[in-house]
Amino acid sequence: MARAIAQLLPVEMAVLGLFEFALSFALIFVMLTAGGPSILLDSTNLSRDCAVLAGMLAVTIAATAITIGLYRPEVCFDRRRFLSSATIAALLAFPAILLVGAAYHMTLSGGYVVWLAAVMTAWLLFVMAIRYAVSLIAPYMPVTRRVLILGSGPRAARLRGRLAAKSQVLYEPVSYDSQTALASGLSAGFLRDRRVWGIVIAGDERDAPGADGALLQRTTNDVLLDSKLRGVPVYSDIAFQERHLGRVDLDGVDSNWLLLSDGFKTSGLGRGVKRVCDIVVGVLLTIATLPLMLMTAAAIKLDSPGPVLYRQVRTGLLGTSFTLFKFRSMTANAEAGGKAIWAEKRDPRVTRVGRFIRATRIDELPQLLNVMRGEMSMIGPRPERPIFVEQLAQVIPFYNHRGYVKPGLTGWAQVNFPYGASIEDAREKLAYDLYYVKNRGLLLDFIILLSTVRVILFREGAR
Repeated sequence: MARAIAQLLPVEMAVLGLFEFALSFALIFVMLTAGGPSILLDSTNLSRDCAVLAGMLAVTIAATAITIGLYRPEVCFDRRRFLSSATIAALLAFPAILLVGAAYHMTLSGGYVVWLAAVMTAWLLFVMAIRYAVSLIAPYMPVTRRVLILGSGPRAARLRGRLAAKSQVLYEPVSYDSQTALASGLSAGFLRDRRVWGIVIAGDERDAPGADGALLQRTTNDVLLDSKLRGVPVYSDIAFQERHLGRVDLDGVDSNWLLLSDGFKTSGLGRGVKRVCDIVVGVLLTIATLPLMLMTAAAIKLDSPGPVLYRQVRTGLLGTSFTLFKFRSMTANAEAGGKAIWAEKRDPRVTRVGRFIRATRIDELPQLLNVMRGEMSMIGPRPERPIFVEQLAQVIPFYNHRGYVKPGLTGWAQVNFPYGASIEDAREKLAYDLYYVKNRGLLLDFIILLSTVRVILFREGAR
């Protein structure tokens, strides 16, 4: 499941995270031993306990930073986004480290709280200084992986466009004119001069007809094999998107690929463990959010006429139907005549309270009841309405295949793509849903849960 970890924390960002963790540990340890609240530690071995406490606090801060997305490339190299994300991480980590210290021999007092505030302030300034230094040396030690895409057809064009998007900063497409290669050949020098990290073969579009096409294919294949033996990764466009972009390319796969590729593994034990986790997490979240749900119910009742809860039939595991529960976020007659309508941006049907609870995902908390009843899981594809499933299955290949796992309160598609409100959006989300169906496991589920915290806090994709 290394590819799942890479989706949450790329290798380059992991190295930066380990470096910052080590320096954070050193900073906290120095602040503990040099006039910090070490005198409040109830310990017979002060030096050892200072080191253990410093490690626990550093781990807590690092875990919070990862959860917030502080090591996502698009955040790391954007100073404004990094500043806001780091500030939120510090604010969220503060109560966590307060509890960690109290659990490890530390006496709670006003002095301890002030000291922790100083630690978090120092940490925030510390990581900002590190990121500023990284931004200065980045032009000389580029982190972006330059990818050469071989192909001139629509699949190659779509992949180039996907890598050139603003949200994708870890990979950069390298321009390449296949006609020029007929004269000069795709040489190792070409790859070296352009600092190519990897090569992606986008379908068979590179095979031109005639003798020139045969020359190009033979020359290119020789260079590709030489490059691969020298350690340059060579992928098909399907394999590259799955391994590095966390999606299944619907334009490149067919039934044979689904049948013969690895993944899609499930077992009775795995399903049992996941069901136990669903129940435990569902019960704990219900208890923790019960006051919030009661306040939300009161606000909905005061804001607009109609029921507090909204019940709607959705499609579940293997096409079965169930009744989904949500807090009502629209007017009571949002679908006059019973006709299903896609939600839109700034949808006029959304109430004042509904706008807030949809943005913060509070409207989905009643689905915890569906989870505990076994109709949904904590992690899985978004449950859709039967009418939409029927329509989408007619125009999007493999759409029904997402129904081989239980729908989820959150999922891989939900944390990687905004709310879908069109057939094209549904197609894009299916690319992520199929990746989850193919690679699902407890580790990937845990990564999705962490990413969901970031999505909720920054209101990513809400509508």
